[in-house]
This record gives sequence, structure tokens and C-alpha cells, in this order.
Amino acid sequence: MSGALIQPTSWEDYLALPDTVMAEYLDGEIYMMAAPTRAHQTILVELTTLINNTIKSRKGECKVYPAPFGVRLSAEKNDTVEPDISVICDKSKLTKEGCTGAPDWIIEIVSPSDPKHDYVDKLKLYLDAGVREYWIVNPMNKSVIVYHLDAEPFGMESHTFSDTVKAGIYDDFMIDFAEIDRLLADTEA
Repeated sequence: MSGALIQPTSWEDYLALPDTVMAEYLDGEIYMMAAPTRAHQTILVELTTLINNTIKSRKGECKVYPAPFGVRLSAEKNDTVEPDISVICDKSKLTKEGCTGAPDWIIEIVSPSDPKHDYVDKLKLYLDAGVREYWIVNPMNKSVIVYHLDAEPFGMESHTFSDTVKAGIYDDFMIDFAEIDRLLADTEA
């Protein structure tokens, strides 16, 4: 997220933005999001495909949505984020516009323009909203941090792009980040 603020900032202003504009509405302010890099998009497509194929192969109820996809974290507040990947297992949270309520699993791919937003701001937002699992994938330092936000106290695991990481929606669902790292080699040229 670039952090560029739009003035004036009301919920109505946010709703009036064109569908082609990626922005988030947090604490009464609209934040414009930076255009993603090729590495970001490579990771986004690969993870979305892996997650979607796994859910479909198991005839699962969960749905995976890549950005742009609006997630209003609670019906009581207007805070709306655009996670890179949202996995929602409770279909009652899905609306015509996106999702209202906490997704079960959110993955954010760190942007070079504002990494603090994913590591600090969104971690707190997602913890408070009741997201069960939150992954921060950082293509710059080739790391994956997994937060289990539904644990008491919440747990955290650190991984690298040479690791295989267990996803929480299925006990035996593993994502091989070494394979994703191989795909990224093309984006560095």
C-alpha cells in the first residue's frame, strides 16, 4: 500500500471510487494502494491457484478470492481492506460486493512501498477482527510469517522460500515455497 491519502475521506467517498481503483478504508481515511510488481503477481497467482485447486479437489466449502476483493472486517465498522488473498469458509459472510466479517485465512504479499502496513497495522486489524490465520509473504527477503490468530496466545512461525509451509484450512495441506521461489527467477530478469 502506498499510503497516499485521498481527501475528503468519508465512507461514501470510498464507495464512490471506481471499481478499477484499489484502495482501503481504515479509521475514516482512504488509502490508495500501489500497483503490484511482477514478483508480487507471480506469488499471488501461484498461491491462489494452489489454494483453489486444493479446495476444489476436496470438494471443500471454502472460497478463495485474490485482490481486488473488498473485505469489510465487521458489520459494525466501515473498515475495508483489500487483502492479496482471502479464504472464506463461512458463505454467510459473502456479499455481492465482497465479504463482511473476518475471513478464515488472509495472505498479504509485502509491498516495497509500505511493509509496516502488513507487519504491524494489518496484523492488529486482523487479530482484532477474528481472522484465524494470517500469512505475510515477503518476496524481497524471501520469508513467510504465519500467524495463528485463533490460538491463545496467538502463535507465530517463521519460514523461508526454501520451506514447505502447512496451511490451516486442511491438516495435510502444504505449500512448497521452493517451487514458488523457482517461479520468481523469471521475474528478476
